[in-house]
Amino acid sequence: MTNETETIIDATQLWLEKAVIGLNLCPFAKAVHVKKQIRYVVSAATTPEALLEELMNELRTLQDADPEKIDTTLLIHPYVLTDFLDFNDFLDTVDIAVAEPEFNDEFQIASLHPQYQFAGTAPDDIENYTNRSPYPTLHLLREESVDRAVAAFPDADKIVDDNVETMKKLGHEGWKRLGLEVL
Repeated sequence: MTNETETIIDATQLWLEKAVIGLNLCPFAKAVHVKKQIRYVVSAATTPEALLEELMNELRTLQDADPEKIDTTLLIHPYVLTDFLDFNDFLDTVDIAVAEPEFNDEFQIASLHPQYQFAGTAPDDIENYTNRSPYPTLHLLREESVDRAVAAFPDADKIVDDNVETMKKLGHEGWKRLGLEVL
């Protein structure tokens, strides 16, 4: 592993620990993190086509892996789709890839990006930070794991609203204090 790859993974893990788990933005993240069931992959792709190929390979890897060893994958791609609008457009391609018959509706992909912006929000609105990762990232999730987590979590439908409230209470200054400025 190169120093650059280690730095990218370290920044992503710090963000996961401080923001995603620390602020409880995803109540399901802590268990897979503690059990070391998250696969971190730093893509060297510099084109959307190369990233798509790597995404397909990572979906196959996840499909073939024992869920007790690899339950989810963070495909971090710091060299491609760094502009959020390009990234957002690429998500249509991601949806088509996940729908391929070979994957049998086994997966869903969550999108994370340093410039993430929900529709109808301004770029600096704090609620966008719920999906702001240090680097553009595709989070590959097993449907089976998502179903289990949602079944075990009361009021899973409230997570998004709770996250918005958490971020509004935290504010930009609180986010800065976490030391998670987007790289």
